[in-house]
Amino acid sequence: MAGRLPVEDIIKITNFTRPEVETLNRHFSSLAGVNDKIDRSRFRDMLADIFGVDDSLIMDRVCFRVYDLNGDRYISKEEMFQMLKNCLVKEAVEEDEDGVKDLVDLVLKKLDEDRDGRVSEADWAGAIAKEGLLMEAFGQCLPPSKASTS
Repeated sequence: MAGRLPVEDIIKITNFTRPEVETLNRHFSSLAGVNDKIDRSRFRDMLADIFGVDDSLIMDRVCFRVYDLNGDRYISKEEMFQMLKNCLVKEAVEEDEDGVKDLVDLVLKKLDEDRDGRVSEADWAGAIAKEGLLMEAFGQCLPPSKASTS
């Protein structure tokens, strides 16, 4: 537990409620065991079993980093397109891809607060803090409420 932030700090930076943070901590502790770590295999199983997430691009990434495919700490228009296309379009149909491009343009306008054509973590945090519903555009990150009560 030495590496974990205090609950109060987590509440401030995430805007989760105390019960949500405590529930997440309980779930983490039950999954992590004595070494306080969750390996990649267990994490992937948890995402599939609890969250219902089975898309391989999403499985290896979390929140902001879900969309930062190249790890440069920015989300480019191309990265956003790839992620949303993989989530929304099951078969390659040009009309569907055009719709995804339009969605990317709309989402980028909302998230790119400094208007540099890409989304930094600061852009992301600022936009999400102003409008929490933006997270809905990117799919479910947390388990449904019925899973969090167990």
